[in-house]
Amino acid sequence: METSDRPVWRKSSYSDNNGGACVEVATSSAGIRVRDSKDPSGPTLGFSREAWTWFVSEFRARR
Repeated sequence: METSDRPVWRKSSYSDNNGGACVEVATSSAGIRVRDSKDPSGPTLGFSREAWTWFVSEFRARR
């Protein structure tokens, strides 16, 4: 049986459902992908798991 590495996108529970400015995140075997929720077919940013972990840690530390 083949398995798909198609990303499953999720967004923060803090985001509103009115099309507000949000990002969506997906994980895959290749790493982390980030996209604008208003443009799901648009470009994405890719991060290694290590880089994403560092980014989230720094973001939380500066909040």
